[in-house]
Amino acid sequence: MRTQAKLFSRRQHRVRYRIGQVSHGRPRLSVYRSGRHIYAQLIDDGSQKTIASASSMETAKGESKSKTWNVASAAEVGKLIAQRAIEKGVKQVAFDRGGYLYHGRVKALADAARKGGLEF
Repeated sequence: MRTQAKLFSRRQHRVRYRIGQVSHGRPRLSVYRSGRHIYAQLIDDGSQKTIASASSMETAKGESKSKTWNVASAAEVGKLIAQRAIEKGVKQVAFDRGGYLYHGRVKALADAARKGGLEF
């Protein structure tokens, strides 16, 4: 029997392989979800550099009692990464959900990024 970590790693590699096949040089919008925070990075795989990043830690800096592990904070991160990507001149990206299901916080981040102007 395989452990959860191995299964997650397999999903992660499968998603990244498929993105590499169809991205056609577009930057990759990578999502990492922890128990308390959610992070998004815009990565150029050709030059192996991060173009822009955003996290729920940034959106909750001033507010001490705001929750950073809910769907609303993930949507804020999506808006923020879209804004930063457009400032850098990036409109089309390939969405990398990692090994996570496209549900809940990951979906909220993706929908907010689309509303912010990113195309994927």
